[in-house]
Parts: sequence; C-alpha cells; structure tokens
Amino acid sequence: MEKLTAMMAGSVWKLLVSEGDQLNSDQDFVILESMKMEIPHTSTYSCRVVKTYVNEGDFVNEGDPLIEVEKL
Repeated sequence: MEKLTAMMAGSVWKLLVSEGDQLNSDQDFVILESMKMEIPHTSTYSCRVVKTYVNEGDFVNEGDPLIEVEKL
C-alpha cells in the first residue's frame, strides 16, 4: 500500500475518487486549489483506492496524505 500525497499546500477543491475505486495510469484523483489556480494530482500507475484522507474543502500542506492506494 502507498499513500499519494499533496504536491503543494492548498484546499481540496474536488475529490474525484471514493474508497474502492480503480484508478488508471494518468488519471486525476484530486484537484487542489492554491492562489486561485487548480492543480490536478494524477496517479502514475494503475491502482485501487483503499482509503481517502481528505474531503472537499479541507486544507492540506505539502506532503500530507490524500489517498492510500494498492497497486494493481
């Protein structure tokens, strides 16, 4: 299992996955908003979402876990 983390500080604008969802390589799983810019976070490999750590509207710092995944 691996935790995918925030690349920068910001607010969770949109959470695009739920626990149990499957992600494909190059698929966005969350969009952060920082300084009025939308920053998508993308999976680099196929995986299954085991746990979500954030909700829409939450503030996160760089390095905070967003989701936990299991590689397929």
